[in-house]
Amino acid sequence: MIEIAICLAIIGIALVAIVGVLPLGMSVQRENRESTVINQDATVFLEAIRNGARGLNDLTNYVYFITNNWALYNPNGTVNKSGGNGYTGYPNPTTTIAPGYVTASGTFTTPAATISNGTNIIGLLSTPEFTDVNGLPINNLLNGNNYYSNHIVAYVRSISGPAVEKPPQDNQLLQEDSFSYRIYCVNAPVPTDTNFFNTTIYPNGPPAYNQQLAANLHELRLTFLWPQQPNGNLGKGRQTFRALVAGQVATNASYGPMLYFYQPQSFAITK
Repeated sequence: MIEIAICLAIIGIALVAIVGVLPLGMSVQRENRESTVINQDATVFLEAIRNGARGLNDLTNYVYFITNNWALYNPNGTVNKSGGNGYTGYPNPTTTIAPGYVTASGTFTTPAATISNGTNIIGLLSTPEFTDVNGLPINNLLNGNNYYSNHIVAYVRSISGPAVEKPPQDNQLLQEDSFSYRIYCVNAPVPTDTNFFNTTIYPNGPPAYNQQLAANLHELRLTFLWPQQPNGNLGKGRQTFRALVAGQVATNASYGPMLYFYQPQSFAITK
């Protein structure tokens, strides 16, 4: 009996240790699975944005909300006003605001168009970090004019992952329980000489090389934040993907909001 009791005690201690390790192992497995999904999805978005993709309407099944928290700055760098625009694929965007969405000013502006096709999605995600008052991209902040600073965030259900979560799945419970994340999109001109307009240093005007570089070379940064939780909070997952895009940024405002598309290998001539 004594030997049996000792054996049971040893087995009990071992079981306690195993049970204690199981949650850690499951957590690591979940984190690895989420990182794999993020890496696969990042390739899709990175390639689509930097190539100025038109189409990709399948993205409407995954991107369910896009926000732009913007601020209008005075030439001296002070904020004139701020606000936010939200875009969804639904007829009434005000009833489908994503969890945790808060604009810079606490207001929500109904957009003129929805993200009902892939062109609108890519066009919004390609919004430059800085634009002039007419919505056109600007390459420096030293031109003495007002300018907008744009903060683009996309709310996305994972493109990769279990097939049961993918379209044509219309069960709302399964959709809301699927792995979701946010993408913070930054489309910034590559930094160049900030003495563009210093007539003492450049009495003959800005160097042509710097002008061409600022107009035709951009840095695309996509920061993925996950997981998106039902209460609007985010988990601890963070990863940034970067790419340099050589080419100009074209605009298309023929319908709805101002849309932007990279045109790789298509260069603008500046004077």
